[in-house]
Amino acid sequence: MKIADFPAQEEQRIEALHSLQILDSAPEERFDRLTRLARRLFGVPIAVVSLVDANRQWFKSCIGLDASETPRDVSFCAHAILGSDVLVVNDAAADERFSDNPLVTGPPHIRFYAGCPISTPKGYKLGTLCLIDSAPREFDEDDQALLRDLGMMVEQELTAIRLATIDDLTKLSNRRGFETLSQHALGLCKRIGRPASLLYFDLDLFKQINDRFGHAEGDYALSSFAMMLARNFRESDVIGRLGGDEFAVFLTNTSKQEAGAVLEHLAQTIADHNAASHRGYDLLYSVGLIEFDPLQHATIADLMSSADSLMYEQKKSRRRAAS
Repeated sequence: MKIADFPAQEEQRIEALHSLQILDSAPEERFDRLTRLARRLFGVPIAVVSLVDANRQWFKSCIGLDASETPRDVSFCAHAILGSDVLVVNDAAADERFSDNPLVTGPPHIRFYAGCPISTPKGYKLGTLCLIDSAPREFDEDDQALLRDLGMMVEQELTAIRLATIDDLTKLSNRRGFETLSQHALGLCKRIGRPASLLYFDLDLFKQINDRFGHAEGDYALSSFAMMLARNFRESDVIGRLGGDEFAVFLTNTSKQEAGAVLEHLAQTIADHNAASHRGYDLLYSVGLIEFDPLQHATIADLMSSADSLMYEQKKSRRRAAS
């Protein structure tokens, strides 16, 4: 039996999967409807929406098979997500990759498999819509085209879930998405003993922008600040709009001192923006910076609370200085 290799950018792929908060969730008719349709159209006994996690494949929808997950190392779908097109195994018993796989030699006695990779908009393969039969069979180009169409429908449903974690205005993660991604990143830093830091931002005098210039200008200010955050931090950092005029950035493998240096660069970027914008106001902000301490921060919520407190202390100090 051949165990599938890991895809390129596996860590980012897993983060994208976890950000959906779909693993171990309850059955949903929108996915069950598609697996029922696939089973009926192709005349196979089993159709599955399978999501490939770090160490398992978990079934969001499984019609015809009494299981919720299997280990990743025996997963056919772990092989399917290595490519971009449908993986077809006409007879697993005659395929050296799968002939001694326990899912072939034992229940459900897989002989035929066809799996269409399910992708995110960024191209990460999260899993498959797959068909399984206990007898060998052919699967021609028309069959594959139809399975691709059904796979696109699964992707559309996953996109609907993903949009629930994205802020409409700034296109950053919303609070739900930020907390999910950051908690996963924090877990990785804990496991490998790397530092992590969190920045908690609040725009100063933002209400005055709305009151004086209108809400459209307020939205422009929020979008501009979000854009500068995205430009100044790394792709591996998690950036989110938590609501209103509050933002946060979780920096992996970054000490407090290193995060402070990035903050200085951001301050210069925003100063340059203010000098060039000529919109009648400056973008101003308060920020709390905290480094992860495993003795104080069990969760990302603990880390956010500490950074939030520091941010408000800075805001109050500035108000006192201005009065």
